[in-house]
Amino acid sequence: MSPAGGAGETSAGTGQRRRSGSVLFAALALLGVAVFVALGIWQLERKVWKLDLIARVDRRVHAAAVPAPGPADWPAITARADEYRHVRLHGLFLNDGETLTQAVTELGSGFWVITPMRTDQGFVVLVNRGFVPSDRKEAGSRGQGRIDGDTDVVGLLRMSEPGGGFLRSNDPKAGRWYSRDVAAIASARGLKEVAPYFVDADASPNAGGWPRGGLTVVQFRNTHLVYALTWFGLAAMTLLLTIRSLFDLRSRRSAG
Repeated sequence: MSPAGGAGETSAGTGQRRRSGSVLFAALALLGVAVFVALGIWQLERKVWKLDLIARVDRRVHAAAVPAPGPADWPAITARADEYRHVRLHGLFLNDGETLTQAVTELGSGFWVITPMRTDQGFVVLVNRGFVPSDRKEAGSRGQGRIDGDTDVVGLLRMSEPGGGFLRSNDPKAGRWYSRDVAAIASARGLKEVAPYFVDADASPNAGGWPRGGLTVVQFRNTHLVYALTWFGLAAMTLLLTIRSLFDLRSRRSAG
């Protein structure tokens, strides 16, 4: 009787382990489904946020130009609330403080011409006057575009780009700039009371054709729906495969 009893106990233990394994497998699979569904919902929420951002930026870009924010407003400026605001400036370009930063545009590769402007309010704003190709890098090659007297600038408020770009860091000592880093450029040029933003000038033509303004790219990727459908698809596939696996396991047990 002992051998028979031992075999029964072994069979019962094996069955219990299999049931436990099935429960654990099902629990992990359902957890995976829940995670995929949560990620899909998150992407739908991101899609709503992105559409709202696009709408807000579009309103700013096409609104009437307003005076560029002065020192009293600087602490409250944020990318969410202010970037791409349509602004205007009046003042004098500090042409000796011109800085060239690496650029790739629809016109090809070259440089942005960043020139400080001392506004009629007394503070300084870095103005991205526009793009020049590499053969127009030297200021002397585009002398007609130099503006020496008081002038007006209309453009889009942009947030500083600290650090660098193009997988390279800015090198102020060597005069190599890969991003429009307002604080670093202001420090390198010895400028004081500088706005924490810069302004991309609009397409108003400059004498001689350079720099070429109005090349700001106002475009946001919105692939959140694709990502959401991908996550929901993975959730559905995981659920179906789990149900099939559990059904096959149950069938094998019944057959055994």
